[in-house]
Amino acid sequence: MASNEATKKVDLVRGAARGPANPPPARPATSARATQKRATPGEFFAQVRDEARKVTWPSRRETTITTIMVFVMVVVTSLFFTVVDQALRFVVGLILGL
Repeated sequence: MASNEATKKVDLVRGAARGPANPPPARPATSARATQKRATPGEFFAQVRDEARKVTWPSRRETTITTIMVFVMVVVTSLFFTVVDQALRFVVGLILGL
């Protein structure tokens, strides 16, 4: 595959074909999606209930710890971005002399 115009021109002058001498045959056109049996609303909700039973739900303690960690990370990142914003504001003020 040519990487730029100069390489393309050189390839034309040389007449060299890149890649295999015999290109692979084209893929046959794929047919439309195979038709699937549609589930009735009752079957659908039964399948949803079965899948929900397989879920491993976190305990109340795990949920509480995760929630607290999210709040801590929000506070830490907001403090970090506040400090960075003030530092950039100060540097830009020095550069522009405002």
